[in-house]
Amino acid sequence: MLLRVIIILLLVTLASSCTSLHQNPSTCINCHAALEHVSPTHTDCVVCHGGDPLASGKEKSHAAMHGEGNPSAPETWEKACGNCHRHQLERVTSTLMQTNAGMIRNIQLTWEGSDGHNYFTHSGTFFNSFGKPLEIKSVEELDIISGELYRKFCSRCHIGTSNDTSYSAAHASGCAACHFPWNDEGVYSGDDKTMQGKAGHSASHAMNPLPDTQVCSRCHNRSGRIAFSYQGLYDGNNGLVPTRGGAAGPVMNSGARNLVHIVPDVHFAAGMECIDCHTSRDVMGDGYAYRNMYLQTEVACEDCHGGATELPRYCEVTRENDEALRESRSYKLPVQNGMRMIQTAKGRNYSNVFYKDGTIWLQGKRSGKLHRSKVITGTPEHTVIGHERLECYSCHSRAVPQCYGCHTRYDKSETGMDFIKGEDTPGAFSETEDYRMLYPFPLALNQRGRISPVTPGCQTFVTVAEADGSLSKSEYVTKFKGSQQLRFAPFYSHNTGKKATGCAECHGNARFLGFGQHIVEANSIKGTLICERSDRKPLDGFLTMDNGRVNAFSAVTRENARPLSGAEVKRTLAVNLCLPCHGSARDPIYRKGIDQRALDDTLHRRLLSDHQR
Repeated sequence: MLLRVIIILLLVTLASSCTSLHQNPSTCINCHAALEHVSPTHTDCVVCHGGDPLASGKEKSHAAMHGEGNPSAPETWEKACGNCHRHQLERVTSTLMQTNAGMIRNIQLTWEGSDGHNYFTHSGTFFNSFGKPLEIKSVEELDIISGELYRKFCSRCHIGTSNDTSYSAAHASGCAACHFPWNDEGVYSGDDKTMQGKAGHSASHAMNPLPDTQVCSRCHNRSGRIAFSYQGLYDGNNGLVPTRGGAAGPVMNSGARNLVHIVPDVHFAAGMECIDCHTSRDVMGDGYAYRNMYLQTEVACEDCHGGATELPRYCEVTRENDEALRESRSYKLPVQNGMRMIQTAKGRNYSNVFYKDGTIWLQGKRSGKLHRSKVITGTPEHTVIGHERLECYSCHSRAVPQCYGCHTRYDKSETGMDFIKGEDTPGAFSETEDYRMLYPFPLALNQRGRISPVTPGCQTFVTVAEADGSLSKSEYVTKFKGSQQLRFAPFYSHNTGKKATGCAECHGNARFLGFGQHIVEANSIKGTLICERSDRKPLDGFLTMDNGRVNAFSAVTRENARPLSGAEVKRTLAVNLCLPCHGSARDPIYRKGIDQRALDDTLHRRLLSDHQR
């Protein structure tokens, strides 16, 4: 009898505790009863937002809230998201999307040169990938024009700062920047009557655990414009690049830009989103502080498709704490013990790419759709001798946005918003450009020592107007590595196609080699696209050839990156002699090094003689 009473009392206690959980006594719901639930695991308002859940009236209940409606902002995320998501918070505080270290560093390098310090958007304790502590200065202390440019022009995509004024590019700060998406106008459009139409809020109060492509597009639509290129969109700015029909684009975007349609990336066309390739470590970081994006990014084309001689790698899930198990919990097909997960270029498991029955499958993280990955290892097209250094996207990129002649004016007689300091300060920026290209695109050696597309990065002519109206600089080309020179940067445009660029295009068109638009006279190649501020050096190239001698007049940024050398250019162009007869990559001659002396044998002399007749 006593045991029965104890059991009944326990059941009553449990029932009452469950009831109190689901019937929250908080006064928050008196005003926000129709507000969307964040998620099944986020059941209490004050855990995230703070405030007094028992007080009556807005002023009293809101008095101790974390931030102004966004508890995930960096100013308060330690008290909010960090309480439950410490692992994620410690990663995101050092991710490039928060520190913007690469953007700040590269602007400084190409505008004034390094002063030996590491500048981040915020101070703190950081470690590099070797575990060594980094000495950090805040970008607020970078009191030169490149610091001003970052704070007033570039920092709006930094997740530490919200952007509530840019149509279609509006986003929150902190964790909410990705997990609580804003609509184009940046106003709440959910069911809560007290919030409807209010600016500076997410479209809904429901959390998005797996951000979609539009979330990424709100920031990655400037500079390289990779989110546009991936979706098959292009901001032609009212005809700077002719498109079919010549009409303005049908899609409006931030900065009153008109978007036209181009061919999308093959992965996007198949239904894949940004997060299907990129891991959480690519986006949120892995706890280390990197100084450039290519160092933090851990994925590569070869991970799923293999390289010329090496197959993709996989690792079987055998531990209950494997990160792929945790990250895939909200996927339609969660990872299970025993699955063979494909590994990234850094040797970590993907959470959505696996090997099964002789096939590599990629699962759409949001859609659950399974995509079969084609492995190219050992195929003739990918084992051409001499192509060992080519990045996959050197041949498979269909469009690479290139903005030539960027004219930047810094006017000290006007004021502009410093988005890091949060106030208007003297000095405002404006920009114009000369010329835009999508194809063809120049190639050079990137930071990995591999041949990749490059794009102007940034090709800037700077004008500085002093407070009295005088010009202290007029269309000034900044110095890089001690010389006044224009600059190009290695780049992957995210506009990939199944069909590669034709052999004759790269080997027969000197624009791909860095000569830009050009004329050929005997054994000299001269660029033709110039402007009044660069009357001797073409804008769209970085090489000239004078009597067989190749000269580089513009730099390629990033460590160890450089233009092709004279010997590399000549070897590339020499292949064009073979292509009229040997136009297929399957031809046996491409399984061995090309010997130009073969043209002197009897067969080739006869063929050339017949051709000349």
